[in-house]
Order: sequence, then structure tokens, then C-alpha cells
Amino acid sequence: MEEKELIDKINKLKKEKNAVILSHVYQRPEIYKVADFIGDSYGLSKKATQTTTEIIVFCGVDFMAESAYILNPTKTVLIPTKLANCPMAAMVDVEGLRKLKKKHPKAAVVSYVNTTAAVKAESDICCTSANAVQVVNSLDEDEVIFVPDSNLANYVMRHTKKKIIPWNGWCYVHNKFSAKGLAQAKTLHLNAKVLVHPECKPDVVDLADEVFSTTGMITYVKQSPNNTFIIATEIGVVERLRLMFPEKIFYQAPPGGTCLQMKKITLDLVLDSLEKEQFKVTVPEDIRVRAKKALDRMLNVA
Repeated sequence: MEEKELIDKINKLKKEKNAVILSHVYQRPEIYKVADFIGDSYGLSKKATQTTTEIIVFCGVDFMAESAYILNPTKTVLIPTKLANCPMAAMVDVEGLRKLKKKHPKAAVVSYVNTTAAVKAESDICCTSANAVQVVNSLDEDEVIFVPDSNLANYVMRHTKKKIIPWNGWCYVHNKFSAKGLAQAKTLHLNAKVLVHPECKPDVVDLADEVFSTTGMITYVKQSPNNTFIIATEIGVVERLRLMFPEKIFYQAPPGGTCLQMKKITLDLVLDSLEKEQFKVTVPEDIRVRAKKALDRMLNVA
């Protein structure tokens, strides 16, 4: 089926079934064409609480769709494929987290939204890359267990007086960006502003002009008088920036940082998901209630 026909069918079904499509920025560009909202994890979490439709089709990885259900248990939440699993979310397990909590009984637990519902349920509050520093600094506790991204934990350490106890997890996409590769890109593009995601390694963050979440990057570019940018994050953000600001130049440094799990969602799968209402996302109620407290607390802070 041609792309235009797929898009027309999806848009028709959205109206017929009272559905909304939420898309993460890392999705394929063609998914943007059917999305009602495109954003980062924080923006999508907020949008999920504001939807009035009966069905939410979530074009993102598994934990994002879980979060949408946690916040909207009366709605039907669909994910177009069961194969869109976040490797970083799988790096932290409930039993391991409980052991760490026993070692540090006075510590608050902050879980990045890139975690399973079960891990969120063990947490005091959630955060995203956009609000991690604000969330940590909002806590009364002096010690904070931060799961699962050690790079984001290191970034937070630079902006808080609290003792951060990081879990040893990482985003395989952002972990690929190297200081050497970024330094070379800066040499090639001397007038470019360097924007780096806080999931990158500390030595990569050190080379940034600015450090932002994905939405933060888009906002910065929109307001910046600069015309050339080096972007150290997933290729979907670079593609989105090129679509939004065709008059500006964007380089991914180094090229090739791609979240393969995000790219598993296609227009065909979105259509199948809507037509058959398949791959419904649910969370056991006892876990959902506890996880919702952590998500709600985040949304109230930031």
C-alpha cells in the first residue's frame, strides 16, 4: 500500500474510533504525518493525561505505552508492535532495586521514565531528561538512588548537592557518542552550536555548548540566531529538526546514532493496530496504582 493511502486510512480510522496517536520524536518521519502529538518522554506523559479520546495509539517503546496506561486506565492503550522494547528499561530489575533500597534506607528513589511499571512502583518519583535536575532538587532527602541511566545520573550530580547513588545502566544510542567524534565534528564545523543530550557520557557533555532533552533542543534551535548545529542525540531528532527548520543545517555527531527499537513501528503496523485494536497495553492494578503515584508526583513538580 502506498504511503498516502496508509495515511488516509489511518486518519479515517482515528475519527471513526475516537483515537489519538502519540509519537515520540525518535519515530520514523512518516509516523509524524499521522501523529496528533509529537514529543519527548515528558511531553508525552503530560499529553497522555490530557487526552479525551477512547483510544491512545502510542508510537514509542514499551515503557512509554505502559506510562500512558498507568495514567489512563479507563482508556484503551495500543502499541503497534510488541517488539519495541527499550534495552535500558530492562537493565534494572525490581529485586536488585529492593536490595539497593535496603542498603540505603534513607535514600529517595528516582526512576527515569525509561523503566518498567514494576520499577516505577518501587520508586518515590519519576523523572525525564527534561526535568531530572528539577525533580532531584525537589526532594527532601539528601541521598537519591537514581535508576537506571548512569550517564543521566552523572549529569544530575553536576547540578545538585545531594548524594546520587547511580544504577549502572545506559542508553546504547547515546553511549555510542564519543568525545573524540564530537571534537572532530567541532573542528569541521567551527561555527556550529553543539547540542548534547544528558544521556551522553560525561566527557561528551563536557564538549557541549548546551545540554538539552530532545524537546529542549527543538526549542533552543527555534529561538537561536545560529544557523548551524551539531546534534549529539538520536537521528530522529536530527530528522525532525531538518523538517521543522529547512533553512538551518544540522549534523549528527557522530552519524548513525539510531534507536532500532523505535524504528520498528511503521505505518502498516499503526494501521493494523487501529483496525484490529491489537497489542493492548495493561498493567496489574496494584503495580499501576503505585507507579501512578511516582508519575503524578513528577508531573506535579515539573
